[in-house]
Amino acid sequence: MKKLTGREELFCRLYVSCRNSREAAFRAGYKVCPEITSRKLLAKPAVKETVEKLKKETVVTSEEVRAGLHRIAFASSADAVKLLLCEDYSTLEIEELDLFNVAEIKKPKGGGLEIKFFDRIKALEKLGEISETSQGNSAIPFYEALEKSAASLSGGAK
Repeated sequence: MKKLTGREELFCRLYVSCRNSREAAFRAGYKVCPEITSRKLLAKPAVKETVEKLKKETVVTSEEVRAGLHRIAFASSADAVKLLLCEDYSTLEIEELDLFNVAEIKKPKGGGLEIKFFDRIKALEKLGEISETSQGNSAIPFYEALEKSAASLSGGAK
């Protein structure tokens, strides 16, 4: 297998992390045409192999899920509004916008731009579910530890 450059290795790690090739290329430093560059990178056998290896090693943690839901639930829509109102953005400027909470962008036939966001209420509900689950799981062992401590103090074994 051909050795990857530092930037290619970074691209692979970012791609596995965010699952968005264009964003990974841009964040890895490929500022000019990151979409085309990402396609070229993913066509390289060494990059494909590294990505597959990293995918097998990578486990999405509940903290990463929580962070993503938090970004959707509380993200600002300012960058999406900038995109909507400004017509003369360069590709590089668009790459720098934070559009994480945008689900879909359409350009209707009549002109203009249509932007749909991920559902903040659903993201908040999921955050609540995750919070309840994690609190519920940690409360039981704590309660059991209290019971055992109380039993040992009273002289009984439980």
